Amino acid sequence: MTLATWLTFFLACWAISISPGPGALSAMSAGLKYGFARGYWNTVGLILGILAQFMIVAVGLGAVLAASETAFTVVKFLGAGYLVYLGFKQLRAHAAPVTLDTDEQDTASARELVMRGMLLNLTNPKGTVFLLAVVPQFVDPSQPLTQQYAMLAGSLAFTDIVVMGVYTLLAAKVLGLLRGPSHIRWMNRTIGSLFIVAGLFLATFRRHA
Repeated sequence: MTLATWLTFFLACWAISISPGPGALSAMSAGLKYGFARGYWNTVGLILGILAQFMIVAVGLGAVLAASETAFTVVKFLGAGYLVYLGFKQLRAHAAPVTLDTDEQDTASARELVMRGMLLNLTNPKGTVFLLAVVPQFVDPSQPLTQQYAMLAGSLAFTDIVVMGVYTLLAAKVLGLLRGPSHIRWMNRTIGSLFIVAGLFLATFRRHA
């Protein structure tokens, strides 16, 4: 892989990560509710999810999802349903004052936050199909594939680590200034609605759109 090829993919990774989507919403939601230090575990899950998607593409399962209408549809609606579930859960969340410190009211463990982020990315077939369409363009089949896949996956993970961390930090520090129950209720409704919209959008996503 040439330097120019890698730089092109690296720039594409930044664009992909910065673009608002379910991952960014999830990172901001975690930052708002748990603060940066604890909410960042959600980002760890998001990274694991995108890396798992990358591995799926690398071993060929992405091709199966792209070729099978049934498999794609099942994964698509699982992802859409999960986003809608998160949205309604956020809408019904208690309007407690935001705190950046861990307290007894915070029931989600670090493991649960990791799993939440990982499932969010794993059940998003648009990401798998996107990777399937983009990654092969940056791979030289005449060169060892393992090293190339490792470099591409590492680049994608690095940009997500930074961008999702920024989203989490901004939510924790800026949105964390909101203390009144009415403010928290408004934020819960906004984030919950965005999750639901993202889920409905995912449900209408077509493979050849």
